Amino acid sequence: MDILLGDVHSLKQKRSVVRPIIAEVQRRYPGVAVAETGHLDLHRRTEIGIAVVSASAANCAELLDACERLVAFHPEIELLAARQRLYNEDED
Repeated sequence: MDILLGDVHSLKQKRSVVRPIIAEVQRRYPGVAVAETGHLDLHRRTEIGIAVVSASAANCAELLDACERLVAFHPEIELLAARQRLYNEDED
């Protein structure tokens, strides 16, 4: 997820916005892996990556959609883009 942060003027303020969002996703959906994965040196942008492992693609998509809604719900950020990619055992 590519995210634009609101009134943030330093990396310290950025952490104070991003960390609670990541913690909330982990708390609400303990089976997912979530981390800040991009735009680490910019104070008004961030990228959050979420990974899910499941036996069915439908379950993965459902869980990723729920995580996306949870993140987008935060009024202090603007979700610019969210992309999903499914991998299966046949892909390298």
